[in-house]
This record gives sequence, C-alpha cells and structure tokens, in this order.
Amino acid sequence: MRRTAIRLADGRELIYFDERDDVVRDQPDRRDLPPPPPASQLRYDPLTDEWVALAVHRQTRTFLPPADQCPLCPSTEQRLSEIPAPDYAVAVFENRFPAFSQRVVDEPAEITPLTAVRPGRGRCEVVCFTADHHASFASLPPRRVRTVLDALADRTAVLGELPEVEQVFCFENRGVEIGVTLHHPHGQIYAYPFLPPRTRALLAAARRHADRTGGRNLYADVLAAERAAGERVVATNEHWTAYVPAAARWPFEVHVAPHRPVPDIPALTEAERDAFAPLYLDLLRRFDGLFGTPMPYIAAWHQAPVRVDRELGHLHLQLFSTRRAADKLKYLAGSESAMGVFINDIAPERAAALLRAA
Repeated sequence: MRRTAIRLADGRELIYFDERDDVVRDQPDRRDLPPPPPASQLRYDPLTDEWVALAVHRQTRTFLPPADQCPLCPSTEQRLSEIPAPDYAVAVFENRFPAFSQRVVDEPAEITPLTAVRPGRGRCEVVCFTADHHASFASLPPRRVRTVLDALADRTAVLGELPEVEQVFCFENRGVEIGVTLHHPHGQIYAYPFLPPRTRALLAAARRHADRTGGRNLYADVLAAERAAGERVVATNEHWTAYVPAAARWPFEVHVAPHRPVPDIPALTEAERDAFAPLYLDLLRRFDGLFGTPMPYIAAWHQAPVRVDRELGHLHLQLFSTRRAADKLKYLAGSESAMGVFINDIAPERAAALLRAA
C-alpha cells in the first residue's frame, strides 16, 4: 500500500492510500476555501457524568447533494471536490465540519460551578472507500476491504499519538434511515478527547469480570461461549466469528470479532486482516438480502482506549440495523431514548437464523 499525504486549500490534511506504487498524487486543491471552523465546545453533564459536544458549525454541513455535486467524488475540470485527484482507491481527510479538532481558538468560560467546559480537542476524519459514487461497501473487492482496513490501522495509530486523544472510533453510517448526509460510500473516524459512555460501561463490566475470574478477558469469554453454543453464529472462518449477541439491542445486530484478543486494528496480523474481508463482505450481502433492498446500518469498530485499560479491551466490529421488517424501522422511543432500556422486537436466535438463510 502506498501512502501519500497532501494539504487541501484550507490547510486540512488528506491522505491517499493506493494499491499501486506507481501512482502520482501531485494534484493541488484549486478551490478557494474559508478557514476551517474552530474546535467545538465540550460541556460536562454532572447528572450523568458525561461530556456533550456543541459543534454549532455542523448545522451548515452538506446535506444529501445530487450525485453530480458530491464532495467525495474525484475532482474533474468542471467540478472541484474534497478529493483533488481524478481517481483514487481509498482517501482519508480531515472533516470540513468536525465535531472535534485541534483548532482551539480560546478557552470557554465557566457556565455554572457544576458544568465544566473545555475545548473539543481531537480530530474527525472522513474515509472514502472508493471513487465510485454508486458502489457500496458490500460491492468492494476483498483487496479494497484490506486497503480500507490498513488505512484504519494507520489512522488509529497516528491519531492515538495525539496527546489529547483517549479513544479512536472508526465507523460507517449507511442509509438515509440512519441519518447519512452523503450517499457516497464512506466512513468516519472520531478521535475522542474522553472515553465515551459505551466504552466506559464496557470497561467497567470487563474490570468486574477480571476481578472475579483472576484476570480473564470478558469479551474473549463471551465470544468462546457464543462459538460453543453455535445457535447465534452467522459465519466463521479461521480467524473471525460473526454472531448475534444473546442480548442484542437491535433487530439485526451482529458482532464480528477476531478469535485472538487484540486491543485495536493495528494489532491485527496480516493473516487476520486478509481473513476479515471475505467474512465481512458475506455478512453485508446477507444484510442486503434479508428484505431484498439495501439495508441501512451502522458498522462500529470498538477498540481499546489508547492510554488506559488496554488489557481489558477486545477489538470487535458491531454491525446493526434499525430495520426490523421490509416496511418497518426500529425507532428509539421513550424507553430507549429517555431511559436507555432497549426493547428488541426480534429474538437474537431468530435474527441469526434469518441471516444464515439470507
């Protein structure tokens, strides 16, 4: 893989990840762009012990443009985009409308004695999987999936070195039902300056399990139990297993986990990275085959924090959809949104059977 970094017209970084060594990436960004926005503001909620990011500039971000105005397609003589090159394999760049960034203008003032405030230091990046606007991740060849995985490994390692970053989160949102604002196949990376609530909950459970069992890894034990039971396993190979969690929150939710406990994507071996593509592509095609229409989904890589409790983590990809039937979506209503208590309409065992048959 060839890695080439350039600067866009407003100073943001763009990195090409190419599958050929003879590619030249010297096309300049010829746009006249305003400076990037300053970092967001983080406000502490003392009632939940959580941080909330206020990124008001994101209200003006690009929203579902037509294909001929897509900012993630390659640039042409007639239209300049975020990608200056006329073609690319995988491209990663700093988000123009970031929730977190390193462009801190000033320290925010105190709101109340109980509401701490600080800049939203960190970084947000966009990962373009292909130059083909009409493709999807499921349509990518295995080699391209490997390139994407290598790019995520690169970015996880680099962003994890930033002094303010506590966790690197790689994810893909797919489908307007999920809330995507761009149709072009792409994912995102958030380098958080704090540990998100989900990660804190996972770590707390893992720590309790380790204390009870003399240091055993909770996720590794759960994965072993699911593989032994087999009923909720959707697909498996030498290095990975895809299974529906026994307590799945979403109508169709699958975890894809390496058999060897590793903290993050950079820790995967060459063989593990190669083995991921065929299993994951098969899983995505099963998702799309369930109802004979493209499935909206979120694909979320859960990686260990970069500074603390790395031994408690176990890398895994959580893939889930809000669709519960061909003509029905799962909405987060009162119990889920207000209280955080999920009520699933489809038994995990049934979901696994449907996916195996798709």
